[in-house]
Amino acid sequence: MPTYTLEFEKPILELETKIQDLKQFAQVEQVDFSTEIARLEKKVARLQEEIFANLTAWQRTQIARHPNRPYALDYIRLMLTDFIELHGDRGFADDRAIVGGLARLEGMGLVVLGHQKGRDTKEKLARNFAMANPEGYRKALRLMRLAEKFGKPVLTLVDTPGAYPGIGAEERGQAEAIARNLREMSDLKVPIVVAITGEGGSGGALGIAVGDTVLMLGYAIYSVISPEGCASILWRDPAKAPEAAAAMGITAQTLKRLAVIDEIVPEPVGGAHRNHQEMATTLKGVLVKAFDRLRRVPLDELLEQRYQKFRRMGVFEEG
Repeated sequence: MPTYTLEFEKPILELETKIQDLKQFAQVEQVDFSTEIARLEKKVARLQEEIFANLTAWQRTQIARHPNRPYALDYIRLMLTDFIELHGDRGFADDRAIVGGLARLEGMGLVVLGHQKGRDTKEKLARNFAMANPEGYRKALRLMRLAEKFGKPVLTLVDTPGAYPGIGAEERGQAEAIARNLREMSDLKVPIVVAITGEGGSGGALGIAVGDTVLMLGYAIYSVISPEGCASILWRDPAKAPEAAAAMGITAQTLKRLAVIDEIVPEPVGGAHRNHQEMATTLKGVLVKAFDRLRRVPLDELLEQRYQKFRRMGVFEEG
């Protein structure tokens, strides 16, 4: 995986590089630097805690977009077993921006769906940077209906800048495909758990994000438009994206307070991109508890709770 460092991560990287150099020198020269290494490791831990406890909304956006962050197929590989990918919408094409199929979570059969970004240029282009076309949302709906037919719960992993806005996508009914998913997911007769793992961008995210429990990773973002898009509209200047991010309330902490999401899943120190396995293990534990809880709820009550959950969003009082 290529090295990619955000500006505010550089002081941490410098210390980690120094520690690694000391370890290598000590091994080659047979010199004991254990005291100095331990001191530097404590300094790194303190620095990480200090930096990541005071991140701005824009810095959280940068972490959510980090190219080394785990993507849907990484989580599927690390959390689930017996994954069988299913392809195509049975109408137009197989959209590789959304992956999905059958899998098991701690022995429980389920249908899993997720936006998939690419690691290198070739894969990014093949997966359209996780910006799905209508056929991606129709594939997702086909798999969710399959889950409903066989009584299997649904897990969705959300990480997209937004739905693809190209002419072809509009011609094939992008808005209709997303709207249909919102309607069908609201009444899907199986438990649905949504995990926003990176970017939750606009309708592109919401097209697979209607669920009984909506989780959000600690440094993920969820918004009606990207900060750059908002800045372009309000100030005619995408460079004002940091100001837009601060004003939009896109962080997990703000959205939890507004009841847009249900639970924040903590990330490893420094973000999920620094430890895929730890992040997947943490998320898996939260998912197991969420599905165990939802499977005990009678179906009629589950659907009513889901309906009321989304009806309550956006309610406010003027002082």
